[in-house]
Amino acid sequence: MFEKIVIANRGEIALRIQRACRELGIKTVAVHSSADRDLKHVRLADETVCIGPPPSSESYLNVPALISAAEVTDAMAIHPGYGFLAENADFAERVEESGFVFIGPSAETIRVMGDKVSAIRAMKEAGIPCVPGSGGPLGDDVDENLRIAREIGYPVIIKAAAGGGGRGMRVVHSEANLANAVSMTKTEALNGFGDATVYMEKFLDNPRHVEIQVLADQHGNAIHLGERDCSMQRRHQKVVEESPAPGITEEQRSRIGERCAEACRAIGYRGAGTFEFLYQDGEFYFIEMNTRVQVEHPVTEMVTGIDIVKEQILIAAGEPLGYRQEDVVLRGHAIECRLNAEDPERFIPSPGRIEQFHAPGGPGVRVDSHIYNGYFVPPHYDSMIGKIITHGETRETAIARMRTALSEVVISGIKTNIPLQQDIMADAAFQQGGTNIHYLEKKLDLS
Repeated sequence: MFEKIVIANRGEIALRIQRACRELGIKTVAVHSSADRDLKHVRLADETVCIGPPPSSESYLNVPALISAAEVTDAMAIHPGYGFLAENADFAERVEESGFVFIGPSAETIRVMGDKVSAIRAMKEAGIPCVPGSGGPLGDDVDENLRIAREIGYPVIIKAAAGGGGRGMRVVHSEANLANAVSMTKTEALNGFGDATVYMEKFLDNPRHVEIQVLADQHGNAIHLGERDCSMQRRHQKVVEESPAPGITEEQRSRIGERCAEACRAIGYRGAGTFEFLYQDGEFYFIEMNTRVQVEHPVTEMVTGIDIVKEQILIAAGEPLGYRQEDVVLRGHAIECRLNAEDPERFIPSPGRIEQFHAPGGPGVRVDSHIYNGYFVPPHYDSMIGKIITHGETRETAIARMRTALSEVVISGIKTNIPLQQDIMADAAFQQGGTNIHYLEKKLDLS
């Protein structure tokens, strides 16, 4: 087992990793920017290293500084969390080449799954259902692109192969707009991701976002931990997540979950990962794989009782999976609401000092957050300041507990999206379950 781990991240996920390390008896090194000296996990870490000024490009994305922090503290491994360098194959490669263990998949796997075109190709070979599409990059031949679009059927969506976070995509409803859409998406992809490669898929007009959590070790073992529904989104950013997904049957769960586990075995996957699907008319369509721990992992932990972050660390240390598929049983229902430091109506960030923070409590309530009374939310990073997760015997109980939790939480000094989350929990369509990925956008436009 590792004696010491560098946590190459910040905020709530850094604190989450630190807690897992403490349970395993592992010392932690908290790297931080000069703006993050007062983060909770920095204060609690065994050792700390300042890796640069506030801008991410000079700190949390500064690979030489991160490697140096591991060297000077004599750490054995680096946990990237999510975001920043978590899915950067070059970083994973540098970590391993420098003699440390990267807590995640191999650089090769990250590289394959990070490119949407190669990921889709790999998943097709592994028997995972995919959205009908071009099957490869789009070239500059306009007539050929028109032929592909006709074969798929309009509407289609043009996506950047290296894209993510809802960026680098355009929906096309007619032939007249196709050439321009391809050209503009290529330009946007090159400017945003340094890679102009784009591909085409059928645009599903009424899908839900359903994803499968997997764990796989270095010994050829792989299991799935059921599914999450992440359809409540704004601008392709998840707002609310839950597990299990409403309306998914045990037979569906078992079928798609086992395919994902088998795909992990086929590609030699290692660690925690998530297969993301669009789900429409009873069918799953693969869109991408995230080769890291997800923001929404707590809902899966709540219904399975499995600590995903601890499993990541154990797997990276060479341990075989501690669970078999038959050990995984989903109990009850869990819901997660993301808490953002932002204006709940205009959705612009709201950095500043938190004058008062009071966390909710009660049966089935979990709070993953790094904030505290007097903490200053810096303007340099993502606006998420925490997550509230509730668990109950039924979905109705989980929602009721979330509504209570949201009414109890106190965060003053900055604006937050708590009013939006309260509105969602009270929404009749959400309470019924099964809303599609466009529902929240339409709801906000009407309000």
